[in-house]
Amino acid sequence: MTPEEQAREVIDKKLVQSGWTIQDKNRLNLTASLGVAVREFPTSTGPVDYAFF
Repeated sequence: MTPEEQAREVIDKKLVQSGWTIQDKNRLNLTASLGVAVREFPTSTGPVDYAFF
């Protein structure tokens, strides 16, 4: 497992514990819950690790 994958597991776990629903950009449903964190969300300057909605 790469360091990035290890970090993502830790971050995902903490987000879920805080009440966030985590989604991939390819399966986006912003109405899934009150707080949605989207991995690798595209922006005009490149993807961000997480976008929070």
